[in-house]
Amino acid sequence: MPYIYVAAAAFIATYLCVPLTKRLAHRLGAIDYPSKRRINTKPIPRLGGLAMFAGLCVALIVEIAGIKILGWPPILIPHPSMSISYPILGLSFLVIVITGAVDDVHSLSPRSKLLGQILSACIAAAGGLLIGRVVNPFAPGTYIELGLIAYPITVIYLVAFTNIINLIDGLDGLAAGISGIASLSMFSFAVLSGRLDAAALSIALFGACLAFLRYNFYPASIFMGDSGSLLLGFGLGTISLLNVSRTAALTSLIIPLIVAGVPILDTLSAIVRRKRAHVSIGQADTGHIHHRLIREGYDQRQAVLLIYAWCLLLSLGAVVINQVSVGWRVAIFLVLLACSALFATRLHLFEPVLRHHYNPKTQQDEIVTPDDPAFAAEERAAAEMREERLEHLIPGKSPKSTDSHK
Repeated sequence: MPYIYVAAAAFIATYLCVPLTKRLAHRLGAIDYPSKRRINTKPIPRLGGLAMFAGLCVALIVEIAGIKILGWPPILIPHPSMSISYPILGLSFLVIVITGAVDDVHSLSPRSKLLGQILSACIAAAGGLLIGRVVNPFAPGTYIELGLIAYPITVIYLVAFTNIINLIDGLDGLAAGISGIASLSMFSFAVLSGRLDAAALSIALFGACLAFLRYNFYPASIFMGDSGSLLLGFGLGTISLLNVSRTAALTSLIIPLIVAGVPILDTLSAIVRRKRAHVSIGQADTGHIHHRLIREGYDQRQAVLLIYAWCLLLSLGAVVINQVSVGWRVAIFLVLLACSALFATRLHLFEPVLRHHYNPKTQQDEIVTPDDPAFAAEERAAAEMREERLEHLIPGKSPKSTDSHK
């Protein structure tokens, strides 16, 4: 079966390239130093995404060789309802990896990084990767053709998918494991639906994630960095569109959202939380799922495995939904939604992060919220202390401000 060889090629290439990217990261200064928001206690190289990208490239070469030499099915031929230019689609992947790698080394501003993501999504859309139509909820069996509006909708979708993995990348092995589970689930959907190109990309992404986990699972010796998290998010978004854009069926539209339910929930809760705290959406905090699990008393390994289990539950539910009747689909979806809502409520995901502040007047610790001036004062003091500490340890080096450790 050719998919086994594609996965093996991605796995082996990624596994062999990680040590090379470690050395490259040290040479370029792409190092994650410990800070208040990061879990790591020692400097760890970033740029692991370059190894995964190399794995995907090798998998692509194996696919092409298999088609030309071994007579494999033409998995790089799009569905008749689509017109995709794979070279242009490949260019979009290259742009997203370059954007992430430059950020790993030089710490791009949020605006510059967003522009890189938008450019990648625009290239993919220009290459034919589009949400061309959606199901008409008022007339079952009919569809609404999106026309030119398909382009901005596709770009927004891809950028959003790219960022959900970037935001949840906060513990050793977390983003790689979640992406591996999601890509394997999407692989099963693609195979069952006969979407060979989506299946090939899914299984290659799974192989790359699995190999990277050898180095990235706790205790990690390398982080994927933005080069990795942006690649994985963009890759999963692309796979979902390769499936969705061929059919406007409601199930096909919902399944990718269920599979990526955990990072989507984490992102939505972060937006709501920061809005409630009256701070910028781009302002980092310690209210993500992994932060709250750590505060609940779980160690890194336990927190990651618990999130894996949550992702696996949603993915298995999505697989079942794809195979049962409409009534069962609704029932299973509601059960998954209720379980996720219960978990989110238990962790207070939508609540602003609270702080304990020592009040010299009462000589007691008091809980403060982001609305309290004491919170802002503590943030400024903590930032100044971090800068002073890093300047002392690494002259001329300022800490990278990201939403999580990479």
